[in-house]
Amino acid sequence: MKNSRGERLSGEFQKEISSIISNKLRNKFPELSAIISVTEADVAPDLKSAKIFISIFDTNEEKSKNSFNIIKQNAGFIRHELSQIMHLRTIPELRFHLDESMEYGAKIDKILSGLDPNKNDE
Repeated sequence: MKNSRGERLSGEFQKEISSIISNKLRNKFPELSAIISVTEADVAPDLKSAKIFISIFDTNEEKSKNSFNIIKQNAGFIRHELSQIMHLRTIPELRFHLDESMEYGAKIDKILSGLDPNKNDE
């Protein structure tokens, strides 16, 4: 969605889904990772579906994967809670995707910091 209404809706979905995950879903599943953020919400123009990108920060990789699975399995619950907050005729089907851009960026930073700029001068 490129129009202003679509951008507004995507931003609103992102904010509300983040709130639902950090409050209501965490109350149901206290084992969720400490830091879970909704990095992007891409709502289809017809409001039938939405891609929700989630970034999970946890030192334990297994706990991070478990948290993402809990979120995916509770997509219906999150959609229901979203319908209580947002007064739209159609609440899109939520499809969650893991956003690994932060991990990728950290990996690139580590590689770049390992390069010695003085090696070529020898």
